[in-house]
Amino acid sequence: MTARRNVTVLALLGVAPVALTVLTATPAAAHGSMSDPVSRVAACYAEGPEHPESAACKAAVQVGGAQALYDWNAVRDGNAGGKSKERIPDGKLCSAGNDEYKGLDLPRADWPSTPMKAGKHTFHYKATAPHRGTFELYLTKDGYDPKKPLKWSDLEARPFAKATDPTLTNGEYVFDGTVPARSGRHLVYSIWQRSDSPEAFYTCSDVVFGKDNGGAGSTSAPAPTDRQIAAGANRSSMDMSHHDHAMGGDRPAGAQAPAAPAAPSADAGSGAGGPHPDGAGRPVGGKHLAETGGDGSTAPLTVGGAAVLALGAGVLFLATRRKAARHQG
Repeated sequence: MTARRNVTVLALLGVAPVALTVLTATPAAAHGSMSDPVSRVAACYAEGPEHPESAACKAAVQVGGAQALYDWNAVRDGNAGGKSKERIPDGKLCSAGNDEYKGLDLPRADWPSTPMKAGKHTFHYKATAPHRGTFELYLTKDGYDPKKPLKWSDLEARPFAKATDPTLTNGEYVFDGTVPARSGRHLVYSIWQRSDSPEAFYTCSDVVFGKDNGGAGSTSAPAPTDRQIAAGANRSSMDMSHHDHAMGGDRPAGAQAPAAPAAPSADAGSGAGGPHPDGAGRPVGGKHLAETGGDGSTAPLTVGGAAVLALGAGVLFLATRRKAARHQG
């Protein structure tokens, strides 16, 4: 009888560490955007989502709303699977066919830009968490007109830079590429295709070679700082959208995005603008800009509940064995 009891206790003790481990599990923050040359969405976020400074960013907010800028690190297609050209229609490359980011598709010659030269360049991609995958950078052809909607045919057929699983340094993926010669205003289009998922991310970075033929000047547009990213983290709606994706509810490219929750007032709650409610009215903490595999506020509770159930089952099993032992004695 003693041997049976010892086996039961050992089995129960084995459940407890597993329960504690599961209780502390959290989904990883995810994704990112090009920071050098800075992407449109990142540059506009750095200007301030509610009151951007440049005319182009103001127009983007008027068309798509400020929430798209708070969600700066998630211009994506969850089902790309290496078929970006087939899935994203002409004129919607910068939004990846996602209606939330339609303001990024505005054909203008005054988007915040980065000076660029032909030759070797070190590219930086701000990542809010790592993913395995491949970056491909495409440059617009000679004769590109920024005042017309961007089409796939405007880009060179092959990427001028490509990197698979580049090094993550100080929160940024860093890799080199050789930039072709151009003159005037052009655009660098990036595709980051994950190898551990069909999900892919996209950026449009406006660049200027020499004199800006768009007439907007070539002052380097800043990327968002870590302080700005942290301050706006609790205004992101990406927690719930990625929970939907993990549960099989991801929408295809080109489909209408769900309405973004209204941004809270600046004096509501804590942090920059207070907690951002998700679709069920629960506050989402500002620890993660975006989530992969679940809602940051509910996933620990879900898996934690399973662990507690397992622990309770072990206790019930032990109690039952003790009762049976008393009857047999």
